[in-house]
Amino acid sequence: METIGKIKHRNLVPLLGYCKIGEERLLVYEYMKFGSLDMVLHDKSKGGATKLDWGGRKKIAIGSARGLAFLHHSCVPHIIHRDMKSSNVLLDENLEARVSDFGMLSVSTLAGTPGYVPPEYYQSFRCTTKGDVYSYGVVLLELLSGKKPIDPLEFGDNNLVGWAKQLVKESRCSEIFDPDLMGKKSGDAELYRYLKIAFECLDDQPLHRPTMIQVMAMFKELHVDTDSDFLDTYSIGRAIIDGSREKAP
Repeated sequence: METIGKIKHRNLVPLLGYCKIGEERLLVYEYMKFGSLDMVLHDKSKGGATKLDWGGRKKIAIGSARGLAFLHHSCVPHIIHRDMKSSNVLLDENLEARVSDFGMLSVSTLAGTPGYVPPEYYQSFRCTTKGDVYSYGVVLLELLSGKKPIDPLEFGDNNLVGWAKQLVKESRCSEIFDPDLMGKKSGDAELYRYLKIAFECLDDQPLHRPTMIQVMAMFKELHVDTDSDFLDTYSIGRAIIDGSREKAP
């Protein structure tokens, strides 16, 4: 826990304190003004959704990816989140995404929340970085669709991922997107590019999913004319990106 408290990154929520009494656990984090992404995105009773235009959602998508990439590739030893979800993405006063609750579960614990759990976890019972990538893909799909991962009224026995993949099979991709995002100044083409990244993360085969470093590289390719600080907080070597991509079959 002391090690986790020392991890500092602009897209991770700083852990300020920790207390455990018996089975009770108390974590003290830095205050995040806008709370969690799932509340801002889905809790319309508190003015959610309308706060997040495409620019805001894009910033959150990239920020949460950057934080997860830092855990996977820059921490020593590398950290698997094990429960990446929109309620574990907190938003500060600038709507900067901060990933929380990382490294809190033991390696042997099969974590995850329904709607975010990758299919292989039900067979191998082993958490991996590629499992985190899948869960991140669900978060990205939430940002694009404005829908919850599980909603019986919306999807019945299905979930957001299954619903979206079925629409793709039926060539009805445009129905995936939140209507509030369509036809905006940013252009619908960018939404489809982000959707493509989401589906790469949501591949049923873990080895076919990108690493979080590769996800950041994809975002960088989409924003070649953007200030590099928007995408990077640490150097991403071209050799690292290309080398890790070559290992995938």
